[in-house]
Amino acid sequence: MTSKLDPEERKALLLALEDTGWRATDEGDAMIKRLLFRDFSDAWGFMAEVALLAEKMDHHPDWRNVYKTLEITLTTHDCSGLSVLDIELARAIDGLAEGRGEVDRDIGRPLMRLADSAANSEDGAEDDA
Repeated sequence: MTSKLDPEERKALLLALEDTGWRATDEGDAMIKRLLFRDFSDAWGFMAEVALLAEKMDHHPDWRNVYKTLEITLTTHDCSGLSVLDIELARAIDGLAEGRGEVDRDIGRPLMRLADSAANSEDGAEDDA
C-alpha cells in the first residue's frame, strides 16, 4: 500500500506543482488543476493521452470534462490522501500539457495549504483551512 506524503515531503514537492497551476481542493487531501483547450477535440485528445499514461502508472485521476474545459483531481484512495504517485502523475500530466491548453488558476486554494495542514495535523493542531 502506498503511504501519504509526510509534511517535509509535501513542502519539498508541492511548491513546484503549485507553480504549474495545481491547487488544493476545497475539501479533502487532494489537488486539482483546470485546463482550458481550444475545443472539445483538443481536450478529449489530451484526456486520451493522460489515460494511457495513467494506465502505465496504474494510478488514475478523477476528472471532469465539459466541452473544452478539463478538471483533473489527484489523490490516492488507498491512503486517503496525497502520495508520491500523485506527484509523479501530476508531473507527467504537466509534461503532456506543456504548450497545450491554458491553465485556469481560479480554482481551489493554494497548494501549500495541504503542506501546512499536514504539519498542523502532525502537531495535533486543528486544520481550520
